[in-house]
Amino acid sequence: MKKSIYEYSLKRTKVMEFRESEKLNMPEKVYKFLKTIKLDEEEQEHMMVLVLDAGSRIKAYYTVSIGLIDTTQAHSREIFRNSILFGASKIILAHNHPSGSTEPSSEDIKRTNALVQAGKIIGIEILDHIIIGNGFYSFCEAGKMEVENNCCSFLTGSAVETA
Repeated sequence: MKKSIYEYSLKRTKVMEFRESEKLNMPEKVYKFLKTIKLDEEEQEHMMVLVLDAGSRIKAYYTVSIGLIDTTQAHSREIFRNSILFGASKIILAHNHPSGSTEPSSEDIKRTNALVQAGKIIGIEILDHIIIGNGFYSFCEAGKMEVENNCCSFLTGSAVETA
């Protein structure tokens, strides 16, 4: 009996240019980026990860899962697999609500906090989870992420550009 063996690789495709100094260090900037890649126009829920370097500059982004019009599933192994391969220091989670509502479900909150804990274990910080629809919702700004000191380093003065 023969067993198939597969070679896995990462394919990199340039999709846009982004100023090298541009940081995704505020929810509004993440929202603008997500609108640029048209996440708000998808008719099914898409769960995405934005991969950042230590300076909060975007290195890559990828779609983890595509669900139905009102739900999508994403396990921590799918969230972090490519993040590890891309050498992520930090990530931002994002998903759309095709209905336009940006309010998180109780499951969104529960899943996000489970992912925050998984990220702590493997050393990849989750800075925020953004829901995009008619506007956006930041878990970090709303205080819905279980992080140390009940605040996000993402939004502190040390992380935000002053220029």
